[in-house]
Amino acid sequence: MKKQTEIEKYYNKFNEDKRLLSRHGQVEYRTTMHYIHKYLEEIYAKRKDAGMSGEDDLRIKNDIKILDIGAGTGAYSIPLSEEGYSVTAVELVKYNLGILKKKSSLVEAYQGNALKLSRFDDDTFDMTLLFGPMYHVFSKEDQIKALSEATRVTKKNGIILVAYVMNEYAVITYAFKEGHIHECLKDGMLSEDYQTLSEEKNLYHYMRTENIEALNREIGVERIKLISADGPADYLRPVLNKMDDKTFEEFIKYHMATCERQDTIGAAAHTVDILLKK
Repeated sequence: MKKQTEIEKYYNKFNEDKRLLSRHGQVEYRTTMHYIHKYLEEIYAKRKDAGMSGEDDLRIKNDIKILDIGAGTGAYSIPLSEEGYSVTAVELVKYNLGILKKKSSLVEAYQGNALKLSRFDDDTFDMTLLFGPMYHVFSKEDQIKALSEATRVTKKNGIILVAYVMNEYAVITYAFKEGHIHECLKDGMLSEDYQTLSEEKNLYHYMRTENIEALNREIGVERIKLISADGPADYLRPVLNKMDDKTFEEFIKYHMATCERQDTIGAAAHTVDILLKK
């Protein structure tokens, strides 16, 4: 209960929509949407080949069910529903949920917790998005619960996209760039190999790629690919903000061409793990 209260206080003040509209936020958002659409198009093609070829485009899309866990104010839920997909959203924070509901009547939205999705039956959704909750889940047990529940409600051969915030980004920016390294060491916030040791009061839990891989093995999901949602964008905030539109679009092209490179993924602020339920 304490964790939920702290998260609610945080998100009552934090404007996620504004963040995603910023230049660095747009890199993350546009990249993530690109991969969402990529796999929705594959689901659409399979549905059409499986006997819905006589149906119109909107009917097929409406037959594709998406669950957005930790939907916030609907940054992903609302545009996907406007494209014709059947979208259900779950959001912990009442404030965010209220905004989402005011914005759209197309999204079926509920208050709920990623650790317990008992409202939904097994094998219900073609695609499940888990974009916020894993930022705030600290124990291995709760990480397993959250990913297990997302997997349970996803159909066999369905797609699960899971977002994480990354350890090296936190250490480089907060500890070194912002000058908190000695404070972090004194307070026991870093291990000997510089893994962050976050607690609920810190709000965010940071992962390394090997932590994510271990979690996937525990659940038994199959990785399709791990991508960097924002690459170096968070490090380059002032630079991106000064870019003219043409140069920024070139940066987007660069990022899209390199966001699957495994040699840089661990240092990004956000990754998206794209999984297949076997």
